[in-house]
Amino acid sequence: MLLQPPQPLKCLSFNLLHGGPLSGRVGPAQHLERRLEIVIQELQSLNVDIIGLQEASSSRGRGNIAARIAAQLGFQYVYAPSSSRVFASEKLNTAIARVMNFTEGPAIVSRFPILHSQVYDIPHCGLFPNPRVLLRTQLQTPWGQLWACSTHISSDPCQAYAVAQLLHDQYDSLPLIVMGDFNAQEHSSNMTHLIREAGLIDTFRTANPITSGCTVDQHVYASHPTAFGRVNYVFLRPGANTPGQTRTSRIVLNTPRRFPDGQVLWPSDHYGVLTEADVFSSVIKRAEERHYNTNLSLYARIGEKLG
Repeated sequence: MLLQPPQPLKCLSFNLLHGGPLSGRVGPAQHLERRLEIVIQELQSLNVDIIGLQEASSSRGRGNIAARIAAQLGFQYVYAPSSSRVFASEKLNTAIARVMNFTEGPAIVSRFPILHSQVYDIPHCGLFPNPRVLLRTQLQTPWGQLWACSTHISSDPCQAYAVAQLLHDQYDSLPLIVMGDFNAQEHSSNMTHLIREAGLIDTFRTANPITSGCTVDQHVYASHPTAFGRVNYVFLRPGANTPGQTRTSRIVLNTPRRFPDGQVLWPSDHYGVLTEADVFSSVIKRAEERHYNTNLSLYARIGEKLG
């Protein structure tokens, strides 16, 4: 019996806009609750597999946003609050988070089991106090394992170069998905260096050679689109035995909703990027070819005996 062919993976990168570091004390985080309602409903309709969140947040009032999204989707999650890594002292960081009633950072929300996760500090590059991290998770899909990362860095080239080095140093045979807000345009030195040094494929640009793909600076209360520039990405690095292929990539979470009281809200000040990719197709294809060739050999031997 032939192996079941793998399904393409739907991977989404999305900066959720936490509302600012003071939002845990003063609220309402630019109407986060209403925006979250929009986001969850669209995520359910998109039938995503892996979500790389940026500006995921937590506070006593809002709870853990990544956990809430995961619960609504029936997924697993890992949250890496970079705001809790300002100082070397964990106790001091915890105390500040308690006083501020706020943490924020990247998260991975996954349909597939999360086997392992690790958080890597990215150099401050003189931007203190503004800690950044790379969250790296190992996921177990029905067709094999892969790495999924989420990060949110500044526009300083120093941080993009640090991420490139991290991803370069972590190279192994597994395919890699990197989702993030890089605060840099695609033709900047930040992004060209990152793509070249880490061996990444820009899935949106691969699928859309001439579409602008604007993702940033949407005014959340505006009645019309205001986004311009492209700083949010879904990257693919094929595995050693899984060349991978981008099927589609498009901008999502890019429409507003008008609530019954007349308020207009966009999901965030960023749009999401959704990529559908055949990550494991070559593995199954080779397995099927081996199975087919084995059958041919078997039939040939039977034919020789019958002849």
